[in-house]
Amino acid sequence: MNTKYIDLIDQSFYFPQEDFKLEENQLEFHDINLMELVEQYGAPLKFSYLPKISQNINRAKGWFADAIAKHNYKGTYNYCYCTKSSHFKHVLDEALKNDIHIETSSAFDINIVNKLKENGKIKNDTYVICNGFKRDQYIDNITNLINGGHENCIPIIDNYEEINLLTENIKGDFKIGIRIASEEEPKFEFYTSRLGIGYKNIVPFYEDQIKNNDQIDLKMLHFFINTGIRDNAYYWNELNKCLKVYIRLKKLCPTLDSLNIGGGFPIKNSLAFDYDYAYMVDEIINQIKITCDEAEVPVPNIFTEFGSFTVGESGGAIYEVLYQKQQNDREKWNMINSSFITTLPDTWAISKRFIMLPINRWDDEYERVLLGGLTCDSDDYYNSEQHSNAIYLPRYKKDKPLYIGFFNTGAYQETIGGYGGLQHCLIPQPKHILIDRDENGNLTTQIFNEQQKAEQLLKILGYEYN
Repeated sequence: MNTKYIDLIDQSFYFPQEDFKLEENQLEFHDINLMELVEQYGAPLKFSYLPKISQNINRAKGWFADAIAKHNYKGTYNYCYCTKSSHFKHVLDEALKNDIHIETSSAFDINIVNKLKENGKIKNDTYVICNGFKRDQYIDNITNLINGGHENCIPIIDNYEEINLLTENIKGDFKIGIRIASEEEPKFEFYTSRLGIGYKNIVPFYEDQIKNNDQIDLKMLHFFINTGIRDNAYYWNELNKCLKVYIRLKKLCPTLDSLNIGGGFPIKNSLAFDYDYAYMVDEIINQIKITCDEAEVPVPNIFTEFGSFTVGESGGAIYEVLYQKQQNDREKWNMINSSFITTLPDTWAISKRFIMLPINRWDDEYERVLLGGLTCDSDDYYNSEQHSNAIYLPRYKKDKPLYIGFFNTGAYQETIGGYGGLQHCLIPQPKHILIDRDENGNLTTQIFNEQQKAEQLLKILGYEYN
């Protein structure tokens, strides 16, 4: 009988894979020896593998370039990074090495844009696509950016008042886009996205507020599906509806020349993950071209706003199993030395699944377990994996430390968890390290942030600390 953990993985998945392999009974992630990281920096530990950001950007650029060439598509492709996925400087610095543009969603995003411009990372011809519901500070920051000469800042109109708020403050001509309020899938609690303007209202809105305003050039129609880019009837139907609006607008508005299809590429959340990115890109380009050719309008330039796809697969977290609690005759709880609520909030907030694998002891026998965090909250657990809706790990042994890793956690977890601030039950944020490669391909590591200390948390809470 095959009872080793490696046997379970071999029976369940194709393994090794491009990003995961074993070396001497220990897991490697993109050829990074994870046990060496633990030995050097300890656990719990968070890490960011920066080269993966550039790799995914260039993968997407390649898929779109291939599809554009195949279909003789006359428009251009522009890759934008959705900054809300991770605002960290090391993420933006890495992403902007690849001739990309960015998408913002709130006022302080523009402050980051200004810092990036000061450092020469962004130039005036870099597209800054401004999404989100805009009020005073966001409007002020956008207008200051445009008035300062940033010619490719395009605010995306989310509601009917934003046109007037922008024209009151911007000096001279400027470009805008309009966001479509897409209809949600039937399983949603509401029918239409709260973001954007309804399909039927966009053309009347254009004719009423934009058509005769000489200060404004409508350049972009923005389309985003909350459930992402999926090969299903719902996605293709919504894309088709969007294209019909684009065609109607294009016939009325000669300056309209771009279609933003938003983000939504999924990232790998299991060793069994299977998604044909190249096919989806090819079919999107094909559908846009066919629809525009039939209507005898020029095809639009394509923009995307990939956030999780850009940064998600660069992140990981490593924990140590501290103890095992046998709570009844069937349930064994492996307690980690951190908290899922504070470090991976999506695991409990939206039941998101990440790749979870042990770092060491792959030749040991395995057992079925539940994973618990250190807080006293009943939601601080992780109990589902891809093999048979259960978690299997090497058998707990008090004298043989077990380390486990969660992978592709690089999007949203820090900002949702309140990075650097208060944490639930005052469980500290782990140490965070950055991993890169030098010009010779050798790995380099540096500490981005140490684990939080008691005095940092007490200061936030208003206590003096001696």
